[in-house]
Amino acid sequence: MHYEGPIYRPPSEADSLLIQATVGCPHNKCTFCMIYKKGPPYRVRTVKAICADIDAARDAYGETVRTLFFPSGNTIAMPTPDLAAICRHARAAFPRLERITVYGSSPYIARKGLDDLRVLREAGLKRIHVGLESGDDAVLQRVKKGTTAAEQIAAGQMVKAAGIELSEYVLLGLGGTDRSVAHARQTADALNAIAPDFIRLRTLVPKINTLLLHQIKKGRFQLLTPHEILMETRQLLERLQCPSRLASDHYSNYLDLNGRLPDDRDRLLGEIDRALARDESDFRPMFIGTQ
Repeated sequence: MHYEGPIYRPPSEADSLLIQATVGCPHNKCTFCMIYKKGPPYRVRTVKAICADIDAARDAYGETVRTLFFPSGNTIAMPTPDLAAICRHARAAFPRLERITVYGSSPYIARKGLDDLRVLREAGLKRIHVGLESGDDAVLQRVKKGTTAAEQIAAGQMVKAAGIELSEYVLLGLGGTDRSVAHARQTADALNAIAPDFIRLRTLVPKINTLLLHQIKKGRFQLLTPHEILMETRQLLERLQCPSRLASDHYSNYLDLNGRLPDDRDRLLGEIDRALARDESDFRPMFIGTQ
């Protein structure tokens, strides 16, 4: 099997077979992301090469493969016929396959449209992981996300309408101190409109070789303290009304929050309040990420 450039997958795909379908990220402008800043440039691998890797994995693992993740950073940007073809090939190769998953950003989902998403669902695509990051247009513009809240809502609703599971990622602290409240409230509003299957929390960790880290060092962006992150999380949860599964499945978070919304809201808010009663020295120190 062949891999090129950084290969990332969500923690929830830790047990999944990884078959690289695309290389790099077609947007690659987000100020907080370092993954593909030094390349390689975005490209789509050929269907023939991807299917050869699927066949090699079949020969190696046989019928043990239950879940499959197609990296890299934005595989939903693949031409629909190509992505559908590799999904079908994977289903034929692994008869016990239960889930095929990709990363996909909202602009590229929106360009696909509902009809193409339905084609992909019929081909076997089961779940898409989307970096919502924020529902605040001011934050999205500042971090060069390349989308708007309205487009993210439309894209999320398309995924759901197509019958594909949807994980939306929220980046706590992305608004800095000046946009924290707006970031929490407007992100909750966007999620309420989408009603994703999963809401996955991440806490902003500045990374090397990023514009955001440069802005922090120049005093143009103020990071939130642990208590401020927890307060932002509380404001987000207070406003969330959609049925969804909340998960904090990442090393960056100060608190492990997991539950079903809205049923577990009071319990989760109580966990946040107990954490807020702890001294900030109890939490991990701020650090600069290198990967």
